[in-house]
Amino acid sequence: MQPPKIHPLGDSALLCSLPAPASLPQQQRIWNLAQLAAQWDEVSEVVPGMNNLTLFLHRPVRDLDTLRERITQAWPGLHASRYQGRVVEIPVVYGGDAGPDLENVARHTGLSREEVIARHSAGDYVVYFLGFMPGFAYMGGLAPELATPRHTTPRMTIPAGSVGIGGEQTGIYPMPSPGGWQVIGQTALHLFDPAQEPPTLLRPGDHVRFTVERIDA
Repeated sequence: MQPPKIHPLGDSALLCSLPAPASLPQQQRIWNLAQLAAQWDEVSEVVPGMNNLTLFLHRPVRDLDTLRERITQAWPGLHASRYQGRVVEIPVVYGGDAGPDLENVARHTGLSREEVIARHSAGDYVVYFLGFMPGFAYMGGLAPELATPRHTTPRMTIPAGSVGIGGEQTGIYPMPSPGGWQVIGQTALHLFDPAQEPPTLLRPGDHVRFTVERIDA
């Protein structure tokens, strides 16, 4: 796998990016690079994204070539298989007021409500990155037959903890927010708490498993 392209972002950050398409092995190597770079004296913060990693620096670095060389030299040793994320179980109440779009997903996919729930809760999802809002995890691993387009007109407010499907992805809204994803359930877990360290429940590389707490009519 070729090393990332490295570009300065201003004078106090570097962007390391890989060519599309995104894949789990590429993401795993990005997470390994993030773990390694977080230990470097120059680096104040690491932010993994989809197929990229941003390194924020404590202060402007005049000799960026040295840092680029360190990244390039480290890349071949960052084997994807060595990254081990946590397993996080998310209990979900499916359907009813907690999942007002469960019927929409069933109609679109041609599956029954029970089949949608069974297949959604059977998945092994991997957090690729956090974005959109604090604590919102973009996850891979949704069964292809569950893919459902977003609403044409987003709702003004979706409750915190709402579990939704948006296209080929599933996700959880960490706080009340406008949004267009198809909401099929809700969890009582807090996805974002600024008083905690780290403040987000989910982190890049985590494996997420949804469990059925209850099914409402």
